[in-house]
Amino acid sequence: MSTTLDLNAFTEKYNLPDQAINVNEIPWVPTFTEADGVWFKPVRFDLTTGNWIHISKFKAGKGNARHRHTGGTVLAYTLQGTWRYLERDWVAKPGTFVYEPPGDIHTLVVDGGEDMITLFNLGGVIEYFDQDGNVTLQDDIFYRMKKYFDYCEEHNIPVKDLTI
Repeated sequence: MSTTLDLNAFTEKYNLPDQAINVNEIPWVPTFTEADGVWFKPVRFDLTTGNWIHISKFKAGKGNARHRHTGGTVLAYTLQGTWRYLERDWVAKPGTFVYEPPGDIHTLVVDGGEDMITLFNLGGVIEYFDQDGNVTLQDDIFYRMKKYFDYCEEHNIPVKDLTI
């Protein structure tokens, strides 16, 4: 006669613990430089998949360079302001959910007079291009983790463990 572990006990034994993250305790980290007007708050770094979740804030009238997402989909939920891609007809406003397939190339711009705040769930690499189509920066989970860790160290802010 074999003994079997019921599903609840099995899950409790092997599952990762849940976690509630107070994003108000995480600083806005400049994605590139302070002058760019683009920041992020990391929420989750999944080192097993290369996926990361963060909240982005773009100052009104700002944007970022033309770029491509490789290695995974992008999911976005707009919390504040409006934004769009120059290459698309839609405009994301509060309550808009955006899905982007891997390989999508676009240029994000923030229209109007209000800062944009959006929750992003990303995987893989973001490749930023110059006007000639050359890759100028590869942004991924490790780039974001390093930016977060360096910023916290520089400003004497405790680093939250956001990794799995």
